[in-house]
Amino acid sequence: MTLSKRRATYRESLRQEILDAARDLFVQQGYEATSVRRIAEKVGCSPGILYHYFEDKAAIMAQLVRETFGRLSERMSRMAQDDAPVIDRLRRALRTYIEFGLEHPYHYAVLFGKPMVQDGKIIAVFQMEGARCFGCLQGLTSRAIAEGALREELQDEAEVAQALWASAHGMVSVMTNCQGFPFVEQSRLIERQVEILVEGVRRRP
Repeated sequence: MTLSKRRATYRESLRQEILDAARDLFVQQGYEATSVRRIAEKVGCSPGILYHYFEDKAAIMAQLVRETFGRLSERMSRMAQDDAPVIDRLRRALRTYIEFGLEHPYHYAVLFGKPMVQDGKIIAVFQMEGARCFGCLQGLTSRAIAEGALREELQDEAEVAQALWASAHGMVSVMTNCQGFPFVEQSRLIERQVEILVEGVRRRP
């Protein structure tokens, strides 16, 4: 590996360390209570080096939002790229969303754990990337309506997609925050929730 490639690899590694450290601190201590200096201390670098990678704390949060929605969108978009029946793809999309939130609780908490930080830079990224991610689910809902796969009275794709998303989001939130509740086995509970949601909207034979 050449010297320039080693330097590039090091820079990318340090950049990711900064993001990982900031994510942990934002979730554990809150965005407002976390300073750039505290993030730098956790990484083991000086604030000056951190500023070489990110303009300010808001830029770090914006990148975390972009990164997390990107990872989730990548998984969700796969459901639009195969030729399985649309109801099956809708079912897999909901399951994928819930599993992502539960597998990556700190990533998910950056997006939805607390009210979005009122910074224009962060809000703009949240709205743009969030819309792209939600569009994966709404696209499947639109396709299901077009194919007559949903109940006749369910013809508003935004309404149906929002209702499905709200339910999936609630599942992630309750299973993450209610640690002491005696939940049944996780995969079984997810499967039952997804079945209830899909069977509630699909057209009967």
